[in-house]
Amino acid sequence: MSTKPSYFSQSKELLDMIKFEHTVFALPFALLGAMAGAQGLPPWRTLFWILMAMVGARTAAMTFNRLADADIDAENPRTATRALPAGRVSRGVALVFLGLSIVLFGYSAGMLGPLPWRLAPLALFIILGYSLCKRFTAWAHVVLGLSLAGAPLGAWIAVTGRFELTPCFLALGVLAWTAGFDILYALQDEAFDKQRGLHSIPSRFGVGNALVLSRLFHIVALGAWAAFNARQDAHILPWLSWAAVAMILAREQWVVRGGRLDRIDHAFFTLNSLVGAVFFAGHLLEFILGAVL
Repeated sequence: MSTKPSYFSQSKELLDMIKFEHTVFALPFALLGAMAGAQGLPPWRTLFWILMAMVGARTAAMTFNRLADADIDAENPRTATRALPAGRVSRGVALVFLGLSIVLFGYSAGMLGPLPWRLAPLALFIILGYSLCKRFTAWAHVVLGLSLAGAPLGAWIAVTGRFELTPCFLALGVLAWTAGFDILYALQDEAFDKQRGLHSIPSRFGVGNALVLSRLFHIVALGAWAAFNARQDAHILPWLSWAAVAMILAREQWVVRGGRLDRIDHAFFTLNSLVGAVFFAGHLLEFILGAVL
């Protein structure tokens, strides 16, 4: 006889379900956007509410994604053991979690100023809407990139109170980088997506073309981040970190060459978790050394 999961066990499953550790993808870019906007270290209060907004936004996006895809996940052997399709988390608990996350995001945006508050509904529309895109467009990877691109752009706006061109290059880089690695991740589900009538770059254009598009997206990302460095009048350390990121992305593409999936976790999580941290570190070190010297 099956037993209903306890709220404690469901709480642990929720944290695993949303893959909170994947926050490392966008968080360094949000911090870089805030630091660049402030031309130094922003107020701690602002940093705190930026972090809270990111936690709320990402938790809402991932929870909604799992809710929207629960039926699809149950049919896919790769995802059938996820918490919702496997019954370890109830839809009711997930919906409450989603609501709390949206409230946290909205409240944090309000604490960051009038412009972030006014832009919050648009941000929610994008980050939640992504989960439905694969039902009608192969370019859902770009929408995911747009969702993460809001982190540095929103952080800049939170610090400066205005929209400017410079953070757009940082955000464009995040968009293209994310789309590139999400295409690679979608290689795992090419056959299932075709069978289920879902849309992705690999299922529509094939593995070879998907790999080419992923590489092109990563080239665009590097170009956009180079433009950001130039507009910031960056010196040696940010450019060294840019070069390191270029090598990381080259390594990622090499690992999955020919559509190899045996090291997809290494390419998707291990390498991508380094990209933002390395790029941010170069700018942070330049700021620290500049302040000291």
